[in-house]
Amino acid sequence: MSVGDGLRGARSMPYPPVMQGHEHGHDGRKLFWAFVLTGGFAAVEFIGGWLSHSLTLMADAGHMVTDSASLALAWIALRFAGMPSDRKRTYGYQRLQVLAAFVNSLLLLGAVAWLVIEAIQRLKDPAPVTGPLMMAIAAGGLIVNVVSLALLHRGESSNLNIRAAYLHVVSDLLGSVMALVAATVVMTTGWTRIDPLLALLVACLIVRSAGSLMVKSAHILLEGSPDWLDIEELQRELRSTVAGVVDVHHVHVWCLTSQHPLLTLHARIQPAASPATVLREIKEFLARRYALEHSTIQIEPAQCADDCADPGVMTASDHRHA
Repeated sequence: MSVGDGLRGARSMPYPPVMQGHEHGHDGRKLFWAFVLTGGFAAVEFIGGWLSHSLTLMADAGHMVTDSASLALAWIALRFAGMPSDRKRTYGYQRLQVLAAFVNSLLLLGAVAWLVIEAIQRLKDPAPVTGPLMMAIAAGGLIVNVVSLALLHRGESSNLNIRAAYLHVVSDLLGSVMALVAATVVMTTGWTRIDPLLALLVACLIVRSAGSLMVKSAHILLEGSPDWLDIEELQRELRSTVAGVVDVHHVHVWCLTSQHPLLTLHARIQPAASPATVLREIKEFLARRYALEHSTIQIEPAQCADDCADPGVMTASDHRHA
């Protein structure tokens, strides 16, 4: 069976697209302008929240300050990601994007903790809120966040760093919406406890998004295998698709960034098979089937040189012995 036959029969995999250089520059401009808008309005919102005694506005202002710093961090990381590799960093600086996403998620969770503490205090001891001023500031914040979301929307699904920034702005937008709702209730009913209650609701929504982002970025930093790839299935397909392959073992798959999966594996081949031909067909299969453009393949005409008890699994003890 040829590689082409195997590829025609294989189901498609939801592998991530690889980001090109011009996309890095485009996303960098998006992050920069989102940072300018968010950071500039944070001061306005904080002053408005202080004057109107609105916890929701002040919390959202503090959140916007955190977000503006996070957007700046994401922008810097994206700029560094384009730098060439060197002898000390052979993969370059691309993983700074993932590190920035992880730090951003921690900052977001820290902002939520502060928000919850303040909201509980306001529930115990309600403070008067100036509804009209709160309404005007919240409306301005909503406009700023909508513009920032429009800037970041196109790149957020494929780049983990952009997605981190996108989630920050989404949480800001939710804060502005909740502030508008709180201002409306205060102006029509005078019930000021709506302000800390809606702040707590925003906090719950933020925790869900930030927690998911933290888990995903930590998984990449720990070099976990991509969730869209089944290693056992990959082994079976290589044995059945590439002629001459007898066994596939020592498979390690991880991601440099959310768009750059990497793979290493050992392939034992039949004595009569051509190592060069098998190597070329394995690489072609991995690139077309799984979008694994960077792979390191060790071809073994005989027994594996590492001589593991279970050729399909590499344990921590095996690594130490090796």
